[in-house]
Amino acid sequence: MKNPAVEFINVTKQFNGDPAVYDLNLSLAPGEILALVGPSGCGKTTSLRLVAGFEQPDAGEIILDGKTVAGGRGFVQPENRGVGMVFQDYALFPHINVVENVAFGLNGASKTKRIEEAESMLNLVGLSGYGQRLPHELSGGERQRVALARALAPKPILVLLDEPFSNLDADLRLRMREEVRVILKGIGATAIFVTHDQEEALYIGDRLAVLHHGRLEQIGSPEEVFHQPVNHFVAEFMGGSDFLPGEVVSGGIQTEIGVVQQDVDLSVGTQVELALRADDVSFSPDTKTNSLILARHFKGALNVYRLRLPSGRLLHAYGPHTETLRPGTPVQVNIEPGHELACFPLMEALKNSK
Repeated sequence: MKNPAVEFINVTKQFNGDPAVYDLNLSLAPGEILALVGPSGCGKTTSLRLVAGFEQPDAGEIILDGKTVAGGRGFVQPENRGVGMVFQDYALFPHINVVENVAFGLNGASKTKRIEEAESMLNLVGLSGYGQRLPHELSGGERQRVALARALAPKPILVLLDEPFSNLDADLRLRMREEVRVILKGIGATAIFVTHDQEEALYIGDRLAVLHHGRLEQIGSPEEVFHQPVNHFVAEFMGGSDFLPGEVVSGGIQTEIGVVQQDVDLSVGTQVELALRADDVSFSPDTKTNSLILARHFKGALNVYRLRLPSGRLLHAYGPHTETLRPGTPVQVNIEPGHELACFPLMEALKNSK
């Protein structure tokens, strides 16, 4: 079995006494893409800077390809770590052409060989024939591909991507994340991809690591993290869950709008919260109920409705774009997930929501 390409072992980093990263433990297998996701200030970029060597940990170790590069008694400088980095702002040299930008980090070979390698990388990222252009002659997406080609050219142990698509418009961002994932997987690159965009993380990562206040909340496959969040924060952040109180009863969970039938490993009488996403909730007009539609947001392919339950609690639900129901319409609300819902004991849910 191959050694991990990257390991964080009990890594902590503080700034002015506040932990930006706290007791971080995770590892990447060779050829794996890990998406680091979380809100602003959660420690994503600090984690990237630590493994790149731009910051030193206050505690713990970072191991690259079996070699300790930070922690213990040693510290390997960034240029000697074998790490490639793709920045948010591309960081291209404006005064030299594209092929020279890509060739810049290729050492120990003749200029002819370096140019050949750079041209090969440009071909890999779909920019064959662009080598003589200057960076300002390229679009944002083309500059991002040049930055990726430059990071990949030295064949690094690890590629770090720090919110690389944040400066691109929405359509180009979608296209670029598809292209970049295909390129990284095609060459078997090991990569850490930082983003605050949940959908982007779900798409690009083989696994997701969710950070919050510098702590690792959950790590797993996109499907595991989305469908089986370990706490209130992950459920809310990864998919915008609503939360509905309930009580464990024989055969399920009693809520104000009915019993959700699912097995729960909690004793009868336990107060809980269910995490509900808009596709878990259905509704229909019914003048005999006290629930009603507060608002409708047209999203093109569907409508998103905000519903108020008799208690005043709000839930969101999808509706077809072919039918429009007005705010103020009384509705019968049902929970129809088709799968087990994430369920948190109420005291744990309150603690993790802070």
